[in-house]
Amino acid sequence: MAFPISIAIEKRTADVPRWMPAATSIGSVVAAFIVSGIVLWLIGSDPVRVYGFFVRATFGSWAAISDTMVKATPLILVGLACTVAFKMKLWNIGAEGQFYMGAFFASLVVLVPLVPAGTPAIVVIPFMAAMGMLGGAIWGFFPGFLKARFQVNEIITTLMLNYVAILWNNFWIFDRWSDAGFQMTPTFERNAWLPRLSDLAREYPIFSGITLHLGVVFGLLAAVVVWWVLERSRWGYEIRLIGDNPHAARYAGINIARNIILVMMFSGALAGLAGMSEVSGVVHRLQERISPGYGFTGIIVAWLAKLNPFGVVLVSILFGALIVAGREVQPSGIAQMIQGFVLFAVISSDVLLRYKVRLVRTRADQNAAGEAA
Repeated sequence: MAFPISIAIEKRTADVPRWMPAATSIGSVVAAFIVSGIVLWLIGSDPVRVYGFFVRATFGSWAAISDTMVKATPLILVGLACTVAFKMKLWNIGAEGQFYMGAFFASLVVLVPLVPAGTPAIVVIPFMAAMGMLGGAIWGFFPGFLKARFQVNEIITTLMLNYVAILWNNFWIFDRWSDAGFQMTPTFERNAWLPRLSDLAREYPIFSGITLHLGVVFGLLAAVVVWWVLERSRWGYEIRLIGDNPHAARYAGINIARNIILVMMFSGALAGLAGMSEVSGVVHRLQERISPGYGFTGIIVAWLAKLNPFGVVLVSILFGALIVAGREVQPSGIAQMIQGFVLFAVISSDVLLRYKVRLVRTRADQNAAGEAA
């Protein structure tokens, strides 16, 4: 017997309603948590209890919120890096490598060193930030140049350069700068540490144990800058036009090749700043596996935020909470499972932005209705 109703999928011809991108993102997260809850229930866990502990471990105290924001900080910067590139339909999958190169270049300031010993932090920190952005920009330049000059697929080049950057870092960490044979460099001097709120604990005891550092300010300022560039500047208009219609952009006289290189370098610089923030604000040294996959998670963050810079901040906090919860919640793989379901839901929900889903009555049902009439 045929079903009386079938599902029809039609390509959208009109503009997507303004509320729909945000609604699909929120729906994706809700759906991911519901499906994860079902899986937890099937394996014998109590989803309500697990999620309650999840919230307490990530937002239940000032110290927990601080830890969540510390993990969110590199995700904000990497998510913004992906947002800039994706706006122009450049698929930068190399934010992980750009993160590592940003960490490496920032560490040069201390480990070479590039500044005399005893240089005040007010000089060292901005210099490290600039070097981190330079390292990421250089690592973004190579795939950008290859794409602009030879039309080499940027997905392949950025992905492969991730491994080059990681191995480059490992060479220096394991050999030249190894601290007594360990897989890390010596600890940076205090003037190379990003200030933390805990540094004020002696005067303000309320900040005791609060590890939130200045890097979060970098992330928030970067979100404002990226929003202004994309939405209010002429360059942002060119970026969006090239992404939407490269033929129209070329007809309008926009230099597409130059913009490809500049956007990839801008994207890389943001990811490089994330690497600097991590070495200077969290670990205070260059070490192996400094990133638990921030560069790849940033792709999900940018996509879930629908390439909205301020949305990137909110989504990064959610994923920062997932990283923190991964250390606290048992079973230990719950956070990774939720991330996986979120990614699947985001990809699936994107169909709703491109196609309309309608329920239609089948022909047999229509004929039966006509005969009854």
